[in-house]
Amino acid sequence: MTRLYPSHRLVQASNGWHQHFNHSRITQEQFINLTTEGNSTIPFPIVCHKLHNFQSAGFFYGDNPLSHSFSLVIFNFAFISIITRFIGVLLKPLKQPFIISQILGGIIVGPSLLGRSIWYQRHMTSDSAQFLMNNLGVMGFMFFAFMYGVKADPFILKRIGKLHICTALVGIIIPTGIVFIVALSMRKNMDEDLAKFTSIGAIAGYLGITAFPVLYHILTEFNLLNSDVGKVALSTAVISDMIGLVLVLLFEAAFQEVKIIKILWYFICIVLMTVFLLFCVRPAMIWINNNTPEGQPVQESFIVAILLGTFVMGFLGDFFGISVVKGSLFLGLAIPDGPRVGATLEKKTAAILVDFLLPFSFILVGSYTDIYAMTASGWSTISPLFIMVIIGYFLKFFSTWITLHLLGMPFRDGLTLSLIMSLRGLVELILFVHWIQKSILKVPGFSILVLMTLVLTSAFCPLISILYDPTKPYMVNQRRNMQHHPPNTELRIMLCIFDTDVIHGLIHLLDISNPTQDFPFSVSALRLTELLGRANPLFIDHEKQKVPPSYQWYNTIHVLERHQQLQGAFMKLHFFTAVTPKNTMFRDICELAIEQEASLIILPFNLDVVHNHAVKEVNSQVLRNSPCSVAIFVDKGFLNTNNTLGNFRQTKHRFAVFFLGGGDSREALVYADRMLAHHDVSLTVIRFLSHNFIGYNEIEKKLDDGIVTWFWVKNEINQRMVYREVMVKNGEETIGAIQAMNDGAFDLLIVGRKQGINPILLTGLSEWTESEELGLIGDYVSSADFFGSASVLVVQQQILRG
Repeated sequence: MTRLYPSHRLVQASNGWHQHFNHSRITQEQFINLTTEGNSTIPFPIVCHKLHNFQSAGFFYGDNPLSHSFSLVIFNFAFISIITRFIGVLLKPLKQPFIISQILGGIIVGPSLLGRSIWYQRHMTSDSAQFLMNNLGVMGFMFFAFMYGVKADPFILKRIGKLHICTALVGIIIPTGIVFIVALSMRKNMDEDLAKFTSIGAIAGYLGITAFPVLYHILTEFNLLNSDVGKVALSTAVISDMIGLVLVLLFEAAFQEVKIIKILWYFICIVLMTVFLLFCVRPAMIWINNNTPEGQPVQESFIVAILLGTFVMGFLGDFFGISVVKGSLFLGLAIPDGPRVGATLEKKTAAILVDFLLPFSFILVGSYTDIYAMTASGWSTISPLFIMVIIGYFLKFFSTWITLHLLGMPFRDGLTLSLIMSLRGLVELILFVHWIQKSILKVPGFSILVLMTLVLTSAFCPLISILYDPTKPYMVNQRRNMQHHPPNTELRIMLCIFDTDVIHGLIHLLDISNPTQDFPFSVSALRLTELLGRANPLFIDHEKQKVPPSYQWYNTIHVLERHQQLQGAFMKLHFFTAVTPKNTMFRDICELAIEQEASLIILPFNLDVVHNHAVKEVNSQVLRNSPCSVAIFVDKGFLNTNNTLGNFRQTKHRFAVFFLGGGDSREALVYADRMLAHHDVSLTVIRFLSHNFIGYNEIEKKLDDGIVTWFWVKNEINQRMVYREVMVKNGEETIGAIQAMNDGAFDLLIVGRKQGINPILLTGLSEWTESEELGLIGDYVSSADFFGSASVLVVQQQILRG
């Protein structure tokens, strides 16, 4: 079977237009003469291509798989995926975001590199395969815009302030206005399409707008999403996006061949689509969201219907001339963000979008990026666009920086935020593809915009990493721990709640910590929820803000408030909710600890390894960055009885402290001393000393002796306290001594984590640990192999970092 059609690609060069064919598939070729606008005549090829079956019969049957469209699509998908991942690994030490690797992968398989090869054109590409890949690439753009719409929170505009509004407006108006004026002065040097007012306005507007999805993905990749600078950048970008969307719609309307009737129909279609989404689709989505049980995924049938609706809205957007991407974006904006519908859609589409569709999107971008066409067109052709871009980027950066400086932002933070607001990414690439399809740009102009995007983002991202350290605010030089806490003053504690199932054990821990009239507690309970189905992190003070229904935890708050009533004036409770990515939860914890001037952070530790993997990482990050002391509570069940509030004080409990020396052990002993004041607690303190006192740091040894002496003098006549000393030669003897004194009747074991421990006491134990955040001894006594059901409290004293 054969097909007759013009199958050429024209690339402008200095000496005319070069024609590119896939000669291996041409069975017949004829030429007709065409007259161009300049009255010159060029031969126009009409070629006859042989059509193969869609799938290959197999290599061993003498059929070349790469001569079939389906095989070529599969090959190109695998090829660009491998190239992209490989480049990503190479560039990761250079602090480059993954978007850089994706753009480079597209350029490599495009006409700028491999596509330049005649052999590659003949054997690795075909017109039908390229057609399929281009359409899959457009689908990638469509789903990217849809998921952005799902995650977007338009109501964030209610929470923005003067800083965000001024930064957004100045960062848009100054570069857009000046670039537009400069472009008008160069119109005579531009080609006809680019010289139009609508084209100049579109490019000038793009240079002033900062796209929210671009910042979201880069900030997420660099773990800056819930940093101070990241929060300001996202809020500012939302304003920028709203303005940008209006400008795009106005540009599209102005592009309707300047006919009023077409402009009118364009806006009528937008209004009809908006009304349908607001009054039909959104109520249905809210109903699905409200009728999905908490913690359960949305029904599969609803998700399938929503994803099919993405294609429908893409078709309607294309049908009405609004564009495929904007149609799916509008549908995404109609879907509630957050848990349930938003989170389920994110989980279901993440792999399809990132791993399957977006590689084709970058193949599409790479197919339009031709460095040789750009250089062949000459400097006079591309210079107006190049000058516009350079001026726009320069003004965007400096106008943002100066505005932030005038508004009082610190120098380094302002510089970092200006760099972030100047970043470019996938949204801009979607815009470039749209422009080249609308004939605003030609291949040389498209290529220069892609390369400028690549250079700008790759240059600014490492600078952001160098300039901004989000953990620096946690480096305090004031003592915030229990050992140095002033007597007869309020002790401020942070209680972190990842899973509400552990709340009973945490309440009992607070109870045995013994708040009294002389030593009252102020407890800040922070509920941590993973950020899913939305883009903006949330941090909510329950006394100042209303908690969205999707993030309520009424039952847990009710239990804590009942316990507070029993404690009376001895305990005050404050409630907070943080919705943030798991890998940056520690920042919300540390920031709240600084704000509340906490002396102790209590973290739960779940022994269920599958459930606890992410929580373990959060705990490790908190231990590394905490501005105060930290206690990790491993609840094995004793403190998690059903009787939460009533009979706890009616029975006595045996606690033990394993004192191995160092700051952590001293902090653990002070905490245990506070518990010992509780009349239902008996305490055994075991101090481990090395044989002949080998291996001690002299200063640490004196500090240990001092705290132990203080504890002994204070509790010498207390019949509920037992103190022992054990001499050991190595880690094996340390474990043996612990096993010897363990009769299985202890209810809580308290140990220091690792800071300042004499290494002789732990010799030979380094290979035994499974949970590094618990320390060697804490990990051992928490394991299932340790006899008894005692819960464990691992304490780390504040590390001064200022």
